[in-house]
Amino acid sequence: MVEALIDSEQVSINVCNGAHEAEARSVLRGLPMDRITFYRVATNEPWCRDHGPIFLTRNRDPKLAVVDWGYNAWGNKYPPFDLDEVVPTRLAEMLKLPVFYPQMILEGGSIDVNGTGTLLTTESCLLNKNRNPNLSRDEIEGRLRDYLGVHQILWLGEGIAGDDTDGHIDDLARFVSERSIVTVVEKNRDDENYEPLQQNLARLRDMKIGGRTVDIITLPMPTKIVRQGLRLPASYANFYVGSTCVLVPSFSDPSDEIALSVLRECFPDRRVIGIDCRELIWGLGTFHCLTQQQPAV
Repeated sequence: MVEALIDSEQVSINVCNGAHEAEARSVLRGLPMDRITFYRVATNEPWCRDHGPIFLTRNRDPKLAVVDWGYNAWGNKYPPFDLDEVVPTRLAEMLKLPVFYPQMILEGGSIDVNGTGTLLTTESCLLNKNRNPNLSRDEIEGRLRDYLGVHQILWLGEGIAGDDTDGHIDDLARFVSERSIVTVVEKNRDDENYEPLQQNLARLRDMKIGGRTVDIITLPMPTKIVRQGLRLPASYANFYVGSTCVLVPSFSDPSDEIALSVLRECFPDRRVIGIDCRELIWGLGTFHCLTQQQPAV
C-alpha cells in the first residue's frame, strides 16, 4: 500500500513508539523515506479512518483544522479504546492545528462526501443507539452540517453482512464525482446481502443533488468469504482515492477485474491499482478503513 501511494503523495504513518517505528522502517526499506513521515501516537486499533482526525479546510482561507468526534470503538464493541479516542487531538497538537469538538460519536468510515456540500451515510450506523442514544436524527444532521460544512445529507439503510461497524458507508456506496455514486450490488439472490443492497440501490435512484438525479454506477460484490466461521465484509467500495492513484482491495475473485475496470472508468485521471486484501480483510477492513486523507494547503 505504501509503495503504491508514495508516488502519489506524502505518506504519514502513525506508530506507537520508537520500536514500532523501527519495525516499520525495516519493512519499508528500499522506499524513498523522504516521502514518509512517522508520528508517534499510541493507539488501540490500526483503523485510522474511524478514530483519526477528520481534516477541514476552506477555499478562502487555505488553512487546516481538525474535527475530533467522539469515538467508542463501533458501539463499545472492542474495549479498551481510550488511546484511540484522543488520537485526533494528539495529532492536531503535533501539527499545530485548531480542533473542534462536536460532542457526538462518529467514525470516519460512516460518512462519504462529494466535496460540494453533500454527505452520504447510513441509518443502521449513525442512528444506532450504541453511538448517540440521546441525539435525534435531526440533531445528528445538525452537527454534521455545523462541523463538516455540508448542507445536504443522503441516507441509505443497512450495511453488508459481516460488517462489525453496523453498516459503514465505505463498504456500500462512494462518491466518485459531485453527482456520481458507485454502489455495490449482489447478483446472487440467495446471498444475505442481496436484499439490503437492492433496497439501497432503490434509495439511490430516488436521490437528487441540487435538484438533479444522482448518476449511479454499480460495482459487483466478491464471492462470499468465510474464515473460521465468520463472514468477512469484503467489498470493492472500500477503495482509497489518492492524489494520483486509487487503491482498490482485491480478493483473488473473478469479480476483481470487473471492479477494477468500473473504477478505471470512474477515475480516468488516476492509476487504479488492485492489491490483494485476503489477509487484510481478516481484520474486517481494507484500504479506506486503514487510511485518512489530509488536504494539501
